[in-house]
Amino acid sequence: MQSVGGQFIEVAILAIPVASVAWTITHEEVFREPREWCVRNSKVCRTLLARKFFYLFTCEYCFSHWVAAFFVAITGCRLLFDDWRGYLVSILSLVWIANFLMSAYGRLRLDLKKEQIQVQSAEDSRKQAESQPEPTARNEPRMLVRK
Repeated sequence: MQSVGGQFIEVAILAIPVASVAWTITHEEVFREPREWCVRNSKVCRTLLARKFFYLFTCEYCFSHWVAAFFVAITGCRLLFDDWRGYLVSILSLVWIANFLMSAYGRLRLDLKKEQIQVQSAEDSRKQAESQPEPTARNEPRMLVRK
């Protein structure tokens, strides 16, 4: 068994692909159609078990538990204990770190989107100002001065 520091680094690194897979499946456009199908089924299925099963594929937090369990199973990653408790601690730690990473990524994307909207708005305002004719001597209102 390696040191606690080494185990933590292993779990922190393993959290990156867990976060990547969970985020991609629950948020990205490439999985939009299957996700929408799961959302629909999570609302209309007759049994509670079926509704919850389909919901798992729409929530990054819920889905990250299954992704973390998969990665722990294929890597044998254990944290603090050499038995089944080490696997459990690894899964829960992976989920926590992965969800922290997904939250940070979501905020970063939101900030970038906000900046893009502000830049686009400024460009639209500039283009609109350029497209309006500037007042000339003929277009300016004349003031009549009485003598």
